[in-house]
Formats: sequence, C-alpha cells, structure tokens
Amino acid sequence: MRKGILFLALFAFIACSNSSSEVIDEKEQPKPEQQVDGTLIADGNSIKTYDLIKRSGYNHEVPDSSREHKTAHFQHIQQVYDNQLNKYVFAFFIHATIDDDRGLTNITDRQRNEIKTDNKSPESLVGQKGEAMVFRWKFCLPVGFQTTTKFSHLHQLKGIDNSSGTADVSSPLITLTAYSNSKGGQQLRVRYDKRGGSTSTLISTDLADFLGNWVEVEEKACFGENGSYEVIITRIKDGKVLLKLGPEKMDMWRTDCTGLRPKWGIYRYLGENRSWQDRLRDEEIRFADFSIKKL
Repeated sequence: MRKGILFLALFAFIACSNSSSEVIDEKEQPKPEQQVDGTLIADGNSIKTYDLIKRSGYNHEVPDSSREHKTAHFQHIQQVYDNQLNKYVFAFFIHATIDDDRGLTNITDRQRNEIKTDNKSPESLVGQKGEAMVFRWKFCLPVGFQTTTKFSHLHQLKGIDNSSGTADVSSPLITLTAYSNSKGGQQLRVRYDKRGGSTSTLISTDLADFLGNWVEVEEKACFGENGSYEVIITRIKDGKVLLKLGPEKMDMWRTDCTGLRPKWGIYRYLGENRSWQDRLRDEEIRFADFSIKKL
C-alpha cells in the first residue's frame, strides 16, 4: 500500500514538473513578426476599415471625435465603390469647420486625416539606412478641390523619433502637396526638406490635370546620407505621365531617427485660430491600392 502511495506521489510530481516547464517555455517564446505583405487594398467592408488598416501593418490618425464630432461621431476613412476603377476604394473625408489635428486643443491652425506606418509597424514597412524601398498607390482629387497659398499635403516621407524624443523629425523629408500659387493657379508640388536647411520645390505641375482623374504613383527612395529619390505619376485613363522626377541623389535621412516611413491622406492649413477655414470646403479624397516593398 505504501509503495502504491509513493508511486502515485512520484507520478504527480513528474506530471506537475512537466506541466510547469511547458508553461514557462510557452511564455518565453518570442512573438512572430506580424505577417503582412505591404499592401493595403479596400475589401468593401467599410465599417471595418480601421481594422483592415491595422491588420495590414499601417496605422491611422483620424479626427472622428473632433469638436462637434464628439457628440456626432463620424468615420473619416470609409470604403466606397468607385465607378472609374470599378472597385471599392478608400474615401478620406475632411470637414473644414469641424475637424482638427488629432484632438489637440493647442493646435488650431491645421487639420489632418491620415494613414501611415510607424514604430508599431512591421520592420518590412519602415525604411532603414542603406535600404531601398518602392511605394505605390493611386489617388483621385475631386473636381473643385480647394487649396490655399499654404499647404494641403497628400503624402509625406517622414522620420520616426527615438525613445528619447531627440531625433530630427519635426520636418518631413519628402512631401507631395497641393498649393495655390501667387497668381491664383493650383499646383501639385514635390517638396524636399534639407536636413538643417530650408525647404525647396523639386518639381511642380498644374493641378488641373489631376482633378476628377485617378492617377497612379510610383515612388522610389534609397535611404541614407548618400541616398536617392525618384517619383513618377501617371494618369490612369490615358497613361499620360503628369509628373516625373529623378532619380536624384540627395541626403535621405534624419539625424538620430529610428527609421523613415510613409504617410497618406489630407493634412491642410486652416489659418491662425482657424481664420482660413471659410476659404476651404469639405472634401472627399480617394485612395486605392497602397503598396510598400523593400528592394
């Protein structure tokens, strides 16, 4: 009888030991990197758009709870069926008299509705020194799209700050932006912010050819002090090249940053204390088929 009790006790001890070690091993296993292929493509499930964005390795900054939206919530990135492309696309909405910049009450001169990659994204979606990346996407500006002599940014390549918050990332590296020039015309410009220096326009073109038309963008960047940049924008309906730049050799890095990443959407100037908001209107800008690849 005593031998039987001892045997059962020994068996229980061994079983518990094995069970404990399995639990410890499971906890120590590193989590695999999120499996994404760099694409973000509309699937038609509009109510789950933000979930799709995050599952694809991207993130978003939307003014869903801005000002009046606090009591009348609005989903600023939706999916709609587009009759030109004959498929679902992303619709980015911005409201001139309501939306703000991420709900920050101390910022009253601008508003944004954007998606991006960031320090929470998989490594495959963030550029590092010495890496070459290609970014592709489509967009369509509405007929009558309103601009100002300040900025209406549609895309940026921007640095990611370090854990100490000391990186040189306040200014973007590359910006695709729409402007009203001094003569009242509208332009699409590619802007470059030199490290420690001024902002310059690398190339510009008439915005009229874009309004109401889908275009496809291919942008290539080699990141680092001795980097390079090139971009080509093609109108889809007839294959006409509307803008082409590079490749241009240039400094494509930011001091002490942890990586460079893309942003898309609408980020525009409202004037001090929203004094220019009446010069603007509510807009719906459409995007489709985002792709990020390392070469």
